[in-house]
Amino acid sequence: MILRRYVLLVIACLGLGLICSNSVFASATNAQPYEQAGWTSRGNVIDAQVTTALARQGLRLRNPCSDEVFIRRVFLDVIGALPTPTEVEAFLSDTRPNKRAILIESLLSRDEYADYWSMKWCDILRVKAEYPINLWPNAVQAYHRWVHTAIRDNMPYDQFARQLLTSNGSNFRNPQVNFYRAVQGRTPVALAKAVALTFMGIRIERWPETRQSSMAAFFSRVAYKKTDEWKEEIVYPDPKSVGPMKVVFPDATTANLPAYSDPRLVFTDWLVSSKNPWFARNAVNRIWFWLMGRGIIQEPDDIRPDNPPASPETLTCLANAFVASHYDTKYLLRLILNSNTYQQSSIPAPGEDDSNPKVAFARYSVRQLDAEVLIDALCWIGGSGEGYSSATPEPYTFIPKENRTISLADGSITSPFLTTFGRPSRDTGLLMERDNKPTDTQRLYMLNSSDVQKRIDGSPILRPYINYAWRDKPAAVKGLYEVVLSRMPTAIEQSMAEEHFKTKGLAPRQAANDLAWALINSKEFLNRH
Repeated sequence: MILRRYVLLVIACLGLGLICSNSVFASATNAQPYEQAGWTSRGNVIDAQVTTALARQGLRLRNPCSDEVFIRRVFLDVIGALPTPTEVEAFLSDTRPNKRAILIESLLSRDEYADYWSMKWCDILRVKAEYPINLWPNAVQAYHRWVHTAIRDNMPYDQFARQLLTSNGSNFRNPQVNFYRAVQGRTPVALAKAVALTFMGIRIERWPETRQSSMAAFFSRVAYKKTDEWKEEIVYPDPKSVGPMKVVFPDATTANLPAYSDPRLVFTDWLVSSKNPWFARNAVNRIWFWLMGRGIIQEPDDIRPDNPPASPETLTCLANAFVASHYDTKYLLRLILNSNTYQQSSIPAPGEDDSNPKVAFARYSVRQLDAEVLIDALCWIGGSGEGYSSATPEPYTFIPKENRTISLADGSITSPFLTTFGRPSRDTGLLMERDNKPTDTQRLYMLNSSDVQKRIDGSPILRPYINYAWRDKPAAVKGLYEVVLSRMPTAIEQSMAEEHFKTKGLAPRQAANDLAWALINSKEFLNRH
């Protein structure tokens, strides 16, 4: 059976092989079913900048991705979920020329959007109950709820930053103050490092000590005190440090602060100013990274003079648009998602050099699904969610199976699967703490896991195609492809899969089960493309 499944897995992987390598298919006018012949949209201001940058390198955008690829891609990127067969069929049958823009708008309005993007922000903000962050469960739930509400309500990004940086009070009652509690060190320098990393994309440990000290001065009056309530803590301006002070901003401008002032307030005013050289650029670069798989500046949170953007014009264009929208995150997402740059194919051009950073603009980046998204996809196919609980009993946290993994508030609550597939520990706030690179351990798990096999065997969504494969083999093949890969099989895939059903001594139900297993193990399922 292992050999039979291996052969079928090779068949299932043929498709995405052309996406992940410079295969012969990449030179075709358009590679079905991953590309379409022409653009259905005119593009936007992003594409004008990107195409100019690419032209200087002798490059151009790839072909537009097909509708089948687009619906799967945008579902995964916006809400962290696969589309259902019903949603796929409705989208593919829609003849409106602006149907992609309509789909984007509908996804940005769904509850899962706030769940998925809260997960991303909670990685950055180190939302974690246990060591080494030690927010504790009550504060984690309050903090996550605040982040989720801000994203759901599309709080302007400058207000989001202001509320975090100027917060005071109880970490249970004013959850924004957990920004300061989630820093491993409580010295002014440690706080300054966390602020610079989160909102400026800068690692100030590279700066000279005098410049670090100047930045740290803005957080020199942050103080902490405990209360009689278990694990509650108050963050407040230290009343013992009340004298006037002179401060130096990271851009070398200065200010004189009067006595009894909170220097965080003047720093925040400087930070969120439209003239700030870091704030908007860092935000749009991070969102570009989340959507495109690579920052315009890469690494996305290591902005420095000797790490220039791949396209300065594109970064400036996005930052200006973000500021002009009054820091409207959904506006920025719409702008990127509706661009031809985002909607291009992920199939590389023949002979394409991946070491050239500008190549990142010339196609959508293939990358493995987030650990939380992958387990949620397996749960959806299997018809049963994952249950999670905390290891710390005070207070004991139980997450019912009905909740999706992307909605987990606490980075301390995890599982062997999440650890194996690269979920970040939320200790540093660095984007690259999440590791989506495939490993041998991951492949062996997917190939041999009894859990994956049980999900296939018990799947309510796959059952009709598996159980009745003896009655209509072509329909079974098409149904399995639509559920797992969000598309119909090509004629070659259909023929080869049906040929597998003719294997001597192999029952149709087992053949269909084999096909489902192979598709779930395929690169096309395990990656966003």
